[in-house]
Amino acid sequence: MIDTATITIAIASGKGGTGKTTLSTNLAAFIAEREAVVLADLDVEEPNSGLFFRAEPVHQEVNYKAIPQWDESKCTLCGICTKVCNYHAVIRLGPSIVVFPELCHSCYACSELCPDAALPMVQKRTGILSEFRADNLHFIESRLDIGEEQAVPAIAKTKKYAAEKHPQVRLTLYDSPPGTSCPVMEAVREADFVILVTEPTPFGLHDLKLAVETVQVFGIPFGVVINRYGTGNKEVDEYCSKEQIPVLARIPDSRRIAELYSAGKLIYREIPEIREILKEILNTVITMAKGGRK
Repeated sequence: MIDTATITIAIASGKGGTGKTTLSTNLAAFIAEREAVVLADLDVEEPNSGLFFRAEPVHQEVNYKAIPQWDESKCTLCGICTKVCNYHAVIRLGPSIVVFPELCHSCYACSELCPDAALPMVQKRTGILSEFRADNLHFIESRLDIGEEQAVPAIAKTKKYAAEKHPQVRLTLYDSPPGTSCPVMEAVREADFVILVTEPTPFGLHDLKLAVETVQVFGIPFGVVINRYGTGNKEVDEYCSKEQIPVLARIPDSRRIAELYSAGKLIYREIPEIREILKEILNTVITMAKGGRK
């Protein structure tokens, strides 16, 4: 058993394709060999962590978000709703109020502040939340319906579901969306530690810097894993050294790793070196997470 209080670890990256899901799935399975662990795939636009597990479904539910629905019979066209909407999801066109569900952030401002109760909030389906189990591994994912653009509400609900459904599980991993936009901020903002996965290339360094700035806004302890080490250049190493950012591990560039990943297999079970790397990452992260936020 791991001697630690409940810890949430977000695994993120400034760009796609760095190996974030590879690390998330292998680390989750490695932990599950010894104790229960929750892995939540928060890349709700394209979740793919489930491809690496033979897990049984245990729960499924529809995700919704609340949006205003205009009631013409009650509306006096006072204009308050259009003024308070910061996202331009509610506008006036002549004698009508038009609501754009894709822009709505479900803040309830237009509905609550309407003096005529002409904008009641209604539920709109956005996708599906699913939970699976494979022995000690509890895997949770949300998947947006095609055409849905608001990832943040689905991410928030998935995190809440994981916390409420498995409060006794001491380690929770978030496979976060790539990039540094709002979905990533929602994914990492309540984590106890963030692992930033990058690659030793100019693009990897550029996007790593953006990811570092994002995590620093929240004051969350973090470290870097350099994937495909041995390709590219040493600029990521030099940047981390200069900024005093801990490098948690360097995963070597390997055709064998690529083949295993492409086949949907967990690499640490086939390559002993990766098992040792995961063990080192986990021990270091737990120690640093105990230090708390800055």
